[in-house]
Amino acid sequence: MPQPIQTSPADAPLQKDVTVSTTRRSKARYQILALLAVGTMINYLDRTVLGIAAPQLTKELGINAALMGLLFSVFSWSYVAAQIPGGLFLDRFGSKLTYFLSMTFWSLCTLAQGLVHGVGGLFAFRLGLGVSEAPCFPTNSRVVATWFPQSERAMATGTYTVGEYIGLAFFSPFLFMLMGAFGWRSLFYVVGGAGIVFGVIWWMFYREPRDHPSANQQELDYIEAGGGLTHRKKAADATHAPAKTGFEWRTIGRLLKHRQLTGICLGQFAGNSTLVFFLTWFPTYLATERHMAWLKIGFFAIMPFIAASIGVMFGGFFSDWLLRRGKSPNVARKLPIIAGLLLASTIILANYVESNVVVIAILSVAFFAQGMAALGWTLVSDIAPDGLLGVTGGIFNFAANLAGIVTPLVVGFIVAATGSFVGALVFIGAIALIGALSYIFIVGDIKRIVLVD
Repeated sequence: MPQPIQTSPADAPLQKDVTVSTTRRSKARYQILALLAVGTMINYLDRTVLGIAAPQLTKELGINAALMGLLFSVFSWSYVAAQIPGGLFLDRFGSKLTYFLSMTFWSLCTLAQGLVHGVGGLFAFRLGLGVSEAPCFPTNSRVVATWFPQSERAMATGTYTVGEYIGLAFFSPFLFMLMGAFGWRSLFYVVGGAGIVFGVIWWMFYREPRDHPSANQQELDYIEAGGGLTHRKKAADATHAPAKTGFEWRTIGRLLKHRQLTGICLGQFAGNSTLVFFLTWFPTYLATERHMAWLKIGFFAIMPFIAASIGVMFGGFFSDWLLRRGKSPNVARKLPIIAGLLLASTIILANYVESNVVVIAILSVAFFAQGMAALGWTLVSDIAPDGLLGVTGGIFNFAANLAGIVTPLVVGFIVAATGSFVGALVFIGAIALIGALSYIFIVGDIKRIVLVD
């Protein structure tokens, strides 16, 4: 009978090392990424369902184009104003609690919009929606920086960002049919209710890396070796000590002195202008400018959002591919964004064609390009000073979402004054060109900001 192999104590460490080296790395980070993608999809359904309801809602409540532009814009007033406080809350209390509270309260505000009978109620609940959604994207960025090495962050950012588009792409026909059958109020009940349910799911399943039951040591080492913030994040969440962030109000001014941050803020404002047009005025454009019927609007509305979804994924994977091929972060991060913003400016061409099919094709190309350019949050992860990712993300989102204030108002005033969307599309295209120039001439080197007293 064979005898078991005897080992000396000196051999034990070697045996342990062999075992560790052959253990396959877990993939818990992809479970977390799935949560972010679903949460982001619901986030954008909540903020944009008003755009789908707008053609029917405006008739029932007697709202003209200028006033509708104001209602689209008011969400971003409070959303922008709450960015920095939301970032501070995130840095103090961590990702799990921040996202849970944000999701729950914004979903309640969405549901409540279905109960209103006048402009005042819509105004109030749109303000509440903006405040509640403010911490969402700083949290997304923090989670990606915590859970993913630098070489995978553009992919991760692209994957959750695709939720902005995929929900509207595949749910728009259903939402238009729902509105046709049960009226515009039903949209707010269904979308708001879904968000409340998902808030509970987030609370049940989100964990930090070292606390996640499915993350093994090999995955933790891989994340940390690639620049993941697992060790700092755990300490910050364990103590909830604001002193860990080293934040002072003058820090905001010190951050904005760095061209990396000011440049990407301007660029993201430009990209968001295209996005905001599609999230607010696009259904009304199809109904009034192109004179499409409800079912046709629901069908045609899918195409640009599918194109944008592909653009987001392509931009993220292309950026990470360039980084793995040895290209500098300057090339890998900036090239997809610059190309996307330049191509997004072609939205102006929709003014000069008659065919609805060609118009949708042009809009789809422009929205695909905007999706390519949606990598700004990856740059936030790359440049934010240690311990100030939430505040840096808040500043970035503050500037970027000024587009949510400006664009709906400008489009609404142009349409009200001219009775046409021609000038509105010229405005969107010009802003995209300005964003490309910002990345070319202002942003400079992509590197982590170091604040020196």
